[in-house]
Amino acid sequence: MMMILIAGPYRSGTNNDPRRIQKNMDKLEAQALPIFRKGHVPMIGEWAANPLIALAGSKEVGDAVFNEIQYPVAHRLLTKCDAILRIEGASTGADQDVEIAKSLGLKVYYDLNEIPNAE
Repeated sequence: MMMILIAGPYRSGTNNDPRRIQKNMDKLEAQALPIFRKGHVPMIGEWAANPLIALAGSKEVGDAVFNEIQYPVAHRLLTKCDAILRIEGASTGADQDVEIAKSLGLKVYYDLNEIPNAE
């Protein structure tokens, strides 16, 4: 069983439009149940970051509070993960996540079908 961080576009290409951000989040979350059904624990950085961002008083996506918390949460999560699934789409943050994952020696998947079932 692995904990797998799902990384992909969140803000990228949205112009900070909440509807477009939600579409990106939907794409990230669409990977979670299949990963769970393979016997693993799916994780998305925003699941942990967004409540902290709200508690810290962020007023809008991309403000100083948001930026203080958003990427560091995913980077810290990676130290507890076994692998990362990088889904399609341009994303500086997700690309950084992949580089960190590689530096930590984590398995990097680019397709859900590459992820084996847990034993």
